Amino acid sequence: MVDTPDGAYYAVIFSAKRTNRDEPQYDEMVQRMLALATQQPGFIGFESTHGAEGFEITVSYWRDIPSIRGWRQHADHLVAQAKGRSTWYERYRVRVCRVEQTYGFQGL
Repeated sequence: MVDTPDGAYYAVIFSAKRTNRDEPQYDEMVQRMLALATQQPGFIGFESTHGAEGFEITVSYWRDIPSIRGWRQHADHLVAQAKGRSTWYERYRVRVCRVEQTYGFQGL
């Protein structure tokens, strides 16, 4: 789990339903994009999970909207987005949220 900062920040929630195509390039691209995202200004961290039936969700955390826009328009990320639409996803949705408050629990 990502340690997020005190105060407001942003979450980008990427929910997707994969196609039935099993392509090894997908996992490679995901790893490349995550590594590249960590190098972007304003990037805080990410959390990701994959479920049954090809559903996946990734939440990335950012300091501000300009950082999110910069990532969305990054040349390599644009290539991945196009490949996702043409090959890897049946559908997806992106939600950008301002996080006002964070709390949690950490057990023993």
